[in-house]
Amino acid sequence: FVVAARQKRQAGIPAGRVIYTDTSHWSKVEKPLYDPNLHLSGKPDYLVEHGDQIIPVEVKSRRSPETPYDSHISQLAAYCLLVNYMYSSRPDHGIIHYSDRTFAIDFTPALETSTKETIREMQELKVSSHVDRSHENPRCCHRCGYRSICDQSLRI
Repeated sequence: FVVAARQKRQAGIPAGRVIYTDTSHWSKVEKPLYDPNLHLSGKPDYLVEHGDQIIPVEVKSRRSPETPYDSHISQLAAYCLLVNYMYSSRPDHGIIHYSDRTFAIDFTPALETSTKETIREMQELKVSSHVDRSHENPRCCHRCGYRSICDQSLRI
């Protein structure tokens, strides 16, 4: 019990019962969450039941930026949407845990709306025959899974 409590603290998991995990530290890895209406699936690191809330927790291994990256907030917001669909329980927040700091991110109506809009835009681009690069950062290209076929790739 002491070991489990320490692991929960180190992972930034709030008080409550872990009901889903995508890490082998706790139990067998779960199936992805899926919302057929949004054509969205995902595997949050943890879902924690706390009172009447189910809170998604995303764990990042790197040190914390000053504020969470927009991409990390978007990922967490997508998990909030999935929790709402799968459990009929809309989270009022989610948690991003970096190695040295934890952020509680409010799942506001504005964040919900912008996340759904981003998902729609991504789905439109997915069927498009041509997608322009959306940045000027060579490091993004270096880590991209499409760099071998991209005609707009930037070099480091």
